[in-house]
Amino acid sequence: MAQREYKKRIADRLLQDALKANGAVWILGPKWCGKTWTALQAARSSLMMQDPDQSINYLQQAAVKPSLLLAGETPRLLDEWQMAPVLWDAVRYAVDQRGKMGQFILTGSTMPLRQEVMHSGTGRIARLKMRTMSLFESGESSGQVSLRDLFNGKEPEGKAILSIEELAFAIARGGWPASIGISDQAALSQAGEYLKALIQTDIYEVDDVKRDPQKISLLMRSLARNIATIATLETLRKDIAGAEAELAVNTVQSYLEVFERLFVVENQPAWSARLRSKAYLRKASKRHFVDPSIAVAALNTNPEGLLKDFNTFGLLFESLCIRDLRIYSQGINGEVCHYRDETGLEVDAIITLPDGRWGAIEIKMGHRQVDEAYKNLTKLKNKVDPEIMNPPSFLMVLTGDQYAFRDRNGILIVPISCLRD
Repeated sequence: MAQREYKKRIADRLLQDALKANGAVWILGPKWCGKTWTALQAARSSLMMQDPDQSINYLQQAAVKPSLLLAGETPRLLDEWQMAPVLWDAVRYAVDQRGKMGQFILTGSTMPLRQEVMHSGTGRIARLKMRTMSLFESGESSGQVSLRDLFNGKEPEGKAILSIEELAFAIARGGWPASIGISDQAALSQAGEYLKALIQTDIYEVDDVKRDPQKISLLMRSLARNIATIATLETLRKDIAGAEAELAVNTVQSYLEVFERLFVVENQPAWSARLRSKAYLRKASKRHFVDPSIAVAALNTNPEGLLKDFNTFGLLFESLCIRDLRIYSQGINGEVCHYRDETGLEVDAIITLPDGRWGAIEIKMGHRQVDEAYKNLTKLKNKVDPEIMNPPSFLMVLTGDQYAFRDRNGILIVPISCLRD
């Protein structure tokens, strides 16, 4: 069977830029998100640490003389380098000795423990975060509206190309590259297989600590029920309480740390705005999986189930939008935060840029909720101190349907299925 055609990723350009400016680049992100495939597009030689025919040999060489594994045309890919953590320090040293840019690409699905590497790699090894595919990358967004253009004042024009039913499918399927372009049934199974591998194998491989798969499953399900919220550790613990297996708060914390090392969860930090008033800003992060399909799998539901439960559907739609906004923001060095203060005012996403520009986004699946979103965005705009902070570059409602346009109040209405970087 011929290999499926590679779909271009936003990370392709970011990788090329990083190679021009650094001796090595580490592409980090969850398993199955396409790191290796993307790295191979830029690499001229490769070392595949998980090759079953060579893995033992590679590990032995790494233990004796790791520099042997670095020989090859550059950029040289070291795939799943964390299997032999000494490779990190070998790469750092080789970069210093060669004095050239673009020497190595490292990929890894697990954040190594601090004691496993001697040096941070600062100044030698750049980090490139990679996630699952956005709707634009999977071909389910027309890309008529560019986030970069919105920050530069361009008016949005476009039309949603996904129906609500198709959005439910996209959420349940997820942005896993292997799920794109295959039958619906096979595509929907990918997130479930990912979750199964995570619970049964991947968590154990992080640090060789045996953990109870049932407790992991319960916590994953609790996270799914609390997606796109600021649920505390105690909230998660209580959510599990009464089940066959209960978790202490410190156990919940330790499991979440493992999820972070495996890039399974990616929480959304709170925005530190400067306000006119002295209103207290909530600092808790919102909880998200790296892809909303993980939550669908943990809840043991499907697109039809989402369409019957619009509350859950709405939260998962928000999580899908946050995933895509993160991917689109990455190319302009943006960060995606959220806003919540003591008065109860919440805004789903704040995109901040290094030059001080920012945009505020409310996420509403249908156009009937636009009025509520408009009120929240206006309140936030009026709270920000204009003498200290720039005015917003835009106020936007990100929706699931309709057209992209600027409404009579100056608010941008943009369907997620016509947005791009």
